[in-house]
Amino acid sequence: MKKLKVLIVDDSAEDTRQAAILLENAGHQVIAASNGVDGISMARTEQPDLILMDIVMPGINGFQTTRQLKNEEITRNIPVIIISGKDQETDKVWAMRQGAGAYIIKTVERAVLLGAINEVMS
Repeated sequence: MKKLKVLIVDDSAEDTRQAAILLENAGHQVIAASNGVDGISMARTEQPDLILMDIVMPGINGFQTTRQLKNEEITRNIPVIIISGKDQETDKVWAMRQGAGAYIIKTVERAVLLGAINEVMS
């Protein structure tokens, strides 16, 4: 897999750190935003190859952020993987309807994360 620029949008510093370590160890570049508004702004300016999105965040949540990214021409084609502690089937279905390419339950395991990245990037 080629080296990717990955934007992590998550209000949890610890969850962001853990995902960043997994991604960096796999050779990817990581940038991060701690809320949806900053995530949208960074996606526009940084044009990452991939976005990892939390759902529960202050302000606009991950569903709303994903929907907005998918509705904007400049960010529409950036794949989004939802990473959340919410394990309900309705959340998974709703995430896909907003434009997410995959849905992973926290705590993220390396093989699961890299597998989901391979899936959405192919």
